[in-house]
Amino acid sequence: MSTVVDETKAVRPRDRLAPARAFKETTIATSIARRSRVRLPALASLVAALFASTAFAQQEVVKIAYIDPLSGPFANVGDGGLKQFQFVADQINATKAAGRFKLEVVGYDNKGTPQETLTVLKSVIDSGIHYVTQGNGSGAGLALQDAVQKNNDRDPTKAVVYFNYAAVDPDATNSKCSFWHFRFDANSEMKLEGLTDFIKNKPEVKKVYLINQNYSHGQQVSRAAKEYLKRKRPDIEVVGDDLHPLGQVKDFAPYAAKIKASGADTVITGNWGNDMSLLIKSVKDTGAKVTFYTFYAGGLGSPTAIGESGVGTVKQITQWHTSVIPNKLAKDMVDFHKKNPQYDYYYLQVHNELHMLAEALKKTNSDDPLKVAYALEGMKWESPTGEVEMRASDHQLLAPLYISTIQKTAAKGGPKEVVYDLENQGIGFVTDARVESYVSAQPTTCQMKRPART
Repeated sequence: MSTVVDETKAVRPRDRLAPARAFKETTIATSIARRSRVRLPALASLVAALFASTAFAQQEVVKIAYIDPLSGPFANVGDGGLKQFQFVADQINATKAAGRFKLEVVGYDNKGTPQETLTVLKSVIDSGIHYVTQGNGSGAGLALQDAVQKNNDRDPTKAVVYFNYAAVDPDATNSKCSFWHFRFDANSEMKLEGLTDFIKNKPEVKKVYLINQNYSHGQQVSRAAKEYLKRKRPDIEVVGDDLHPLGQVKDFAPYAAKIKASGADTVITGNWGNDMSLLIKSVKDTGAKVTFYTFYAGGLGSPTAIGESGVGTVKQITQWHTSVIPNKLAKDMVDFHKKNPQYDYYYLQVHNELHMLAEALKKTNSDDPLKVAYALEGMKWESPTGEVEMRASDHQLLAPLYISTIQKTAAKGGPKEVVYDLENQGIGFVTDARVESYVSAQPTTCQMKRPART
């Protein structure tokens, strides 16, 4: 089972003497059998057991360093993500989907800051880990991406691959793209393309208020939302555009009052974690009649904060949600929640990321970072929601997206497809629209520099 292990413990060197030992053990077994006049079937069983034991000893552990906030205001988000990574890794190991490799996810706390992320990365590299994953915060993500590139340029023998499961700043796969970075979530421009395509056919949307966290991701959401709305629905009036400090606002009442006073009928926000849930709760407390278009309304902790007050008025755009039909992850959801009662199964990105990594390890029969990265580049894989593609030109995953709205569960009188209860709040999401990957896909300005193949 995957567990959080000692961060300072170095990865064991590969056991290169195992094949020789296997041959020696087999020879000894044969000699013993001859002297003891062991019958052939018994000898065959003994040899098979010895080979099985050797194969088990040879199974190589591939460690993935999970670098996200495990303390501070976003600790619940980071811990929930870590638990899901470990759950999926255990499934892959049980089915041997990675061939002779076994995945182990190791938790590292970056406290949600770029500075701490760089400190943690140094510890990860020193411990011999070649794969890292991160998702909560594009500020930390961009710092990690830059540091990984510099490390790999400086010492290719310590190369690291960065799997980005949720940091969605478009620059990561455009002007700042890197061969060593792979994004498994849609970036903010892709999500806004889908949301604004949906909004353009909603004549009731007349006044939009934008409110976002004041860092790279939030700034990109603000910019792209205004640009896309102007292009698709020039009649819509943007009546507010606020940026607030990341993870520092404890009371959103002043922002909620501004939203109500503006006369907005719609709010677009890329907020996540407590910043998202506290914002929606504060606006609801004012009695303002607005519809929220979000990226993370289903994120860990948000359904509890929103509750039934979000029914019919809180929407999200995601790769997946718990009422997607057909729901090919239904058993995983139930098993995960039984093991982790405080969390719901949330990230399809985690499932796709680890399974595609497993496929690359199996295909190359190697854990060499360069070989695995080239195997991932351009990979097409059948995910639970359909085929996805890791676009070779910029390492941006292209996948279907879903726009959905909070509704009561079927048990509480809601739509019949809302079977699973989010965070025991009697609510779930129901699909409004599926956005195919060719609709949300954006052109890239990436000019990727690739290392020579070995």
